[in-house]
Amino acid sequence: MDMTSLIFVLALAALAWFWFDSLRALEIARNAGKQACSDAQVQFLDDTVARIALTLARDQHGRRVLRRTYRFEFSETGNTRLEGQLILLGDKIESVTMEPYQILP
Repeated sequence: MDMTSLIFVLALAALAWFWFDSLRALEIARNAGKQACSDAQVQFLDDTVARIALTLARDQHGRRVLRRTYRFEFSETGNTRLEGQLILLGDKIESVTMEPYQILP
């Protein structure tokens, strides 16, 4: 195998790893968004999250991991669309924030 073929195969393997890792992170983020909405007793809209940022960061052990930021929408009444944001550090939830909303009786 020549050097060009080896580089191509390694690049293809890295791309496949990134794609599968992104799918796993998306599922973790979607479940975390659903859980945050369930805990706050609001409606998780569209059953989805969207990645809005991707950076490199260090976890608590000093390893370099991907920090992914996702946004999601929720509603307290069904008539409004409010935004939430969650951050994954590697495959762990770093934070979940939600826009202020009205607590209904």
